[in-house]
Amino acid sequence: MEEFHIDIVEAKCQTNGAKIKAIGVGGGGGNMINHMINEGINNIDLIVANTDAQALDSSIAPYKMQLGLNATRGLGAGMVPDKGREAALENFEDIKEMLEGSDIVFISAGLGGGTGTGAAPIIAQAAKEVGALTVSIVTSPFKFEGRKRTKLAKEGLEELKRESDSIIVVPNEKLLSIVEKNLGIKESFKMVDDILAQAVGGISKVILSHGENDINLDFADVKTVMSHRGLALMGAGYCIGTNAAYDAAKAAIESPLLDNVSIDGAMGVLVHFDIHPDYPIMEIGEAMGIIEESADEDASVIFGTTTDDKMEIDEVKITIVA
Repeated sequence: MEEFHIDIVEAKCQTNGAKIKAIGVGGGGGNMINHMINEGINNIDLIVANTDAQALDSSIAPYKMQLGLNATRGLGAGMVPDKGREAALENFEDIKEMLEGSDIVFISAGLGGGTGTGAAPIIAQAAKEVGALTVSIVTSPFKFEGRKRTKLAKEGLEELKRESDSIIVVPNEKLLSIVEKNLGIKESFKMVDDILAQAVGGISKVILSHGENDINLDFADVKTVMSHRGLALMGAGYCIGTNAAYDAAKAAIESPLLDNVSIDGAMGVLVHFDIHPDYPIMEIGEAMGIIEESADEDASVIFGTTTDDKMEIDEVKITIVA
């Protein structure tokens, strides 16, 4: 089983500029990384880390790390976060080596299980030790998954908060308020993966996009907004048609997926627009107006755009992190 210890395969070189890595921890985090690959997100390094050797083997990620081969024998953490924590500590120096040189590390996990809950805070600690801005993007379980899983998720979240610059929580339970009653479980979890991937993609693209029609931000700007923020808001909006940017921005700041977090009074806000190259800049200004009105009057509000000529001229996708 030793071949599962660290498996690094050749990957496409990252765009010049900030070095960004996203690491999916455990089953839920690994699913998000696979989803990002399937969605064509290839401008950042994508990593999966797991105690389950079989899950690692089936992942399509270019970078894979087996956690805790001695602690778990490659069989998973069995809903025991202490075992996930022990597994990550066993490979702590390997994790630091994997993340070395990163400017930003995104950590994704589904809280409530063994590996994601126990190992994610240790990986966040490793990211901080190599000097990276550490942003955790996690899910909390459905109520029907049981009180024990909910309790473990809450405890894991508190640990992860201590080790992360910013942490975004997407509560699976809130899905039930926005999905059709007959939507299958596979499509429900795909919706969660879409939201997680949009958060990572939006923040990354606002730094890395260098098209002639793009407005990008320096890493230093993003670091100012996201350092030491604690629990953060992530809103996503999409609209096509008249006033698309304004309506997408309104949808993003009123998203029912936000778990008791509001942009009201936020001191730092990052906004990213995906738009057609010919989308009217005036409408971007109107959208930014509603966002700035919602934030604190002294807030640092920064935005960037990525243009895509495959989008409709009146189509807008927006990501807000505050």
